[in-house]
Amino acid sequence: MSEFWIYFENGLRHILNLFACKHILFLISLTVPYVFKDWKRLLLLVSIFTIGHTLALLLSVFGVIIIKANWVDFLIPLTILLVAIFNLFNVGKSAKQESINLVGFVTLFFGIIHGLGFSSYFNAILGGSPQSKLLPLSEFALGIESSQIIAVFGIVMLSYIFQNLFRFSKRDWTLAMSAFVIGVVLPMIIRNEIWNR
Repeated sequence: MSEFWIYFENGLRHILNLFACKHILFLISLTVPYVFKDWKRLLLLVSIFTIGHTLALLLSVFGVIIIKANWVDFLIPLTILLVAIFNLFNVGKSAKQESINLVGFVTLFFGIIHGLGFSSYFNAILGGSPQSKLLPLSEFALGIESSQIIAVFGIVMLSYIFQNLFRFSKRDWTLAMSAFVIGVVLPMIIRNEIWNR
């Protein structure tokens, strides 16, 4: 049981720490267009990310796929940017009108890329055969899923506070937060090492 908590806690800390700013920015972009009543859609999107993240770690554990770190560092903020821009173009539409296909695909892609970025560390902390890593991987995935649910709940709460106490409209809140995210990730993309080649 103690091993479960070790990997579960690693999954929690992977998302809920000060150094996970890219992941938090992605969750902000993903969450800001939604409110509490959209919890099923948000839970689905969070689970899609976890599936992508776990799939990438699984493929890397078995040596099926490996990606260079500089590409991961470029693709992560790019996916964040795509979701934030999607929010700008779809602001004001109801959640029922929005297609989950594009956001779901980008979420899955972000999960895969993020998982590949974490794969070398994950493989380093776990020795042994690929089969021996399956249980710790599932325990880690549960921690990832739980931490994302906590983060999304916090973002939705913040959204509720700003929309109800400070009288931001849902449209203004989505525009402001998406613009904030774009302002943070654009320099990450521009300063990326990939442009120096």
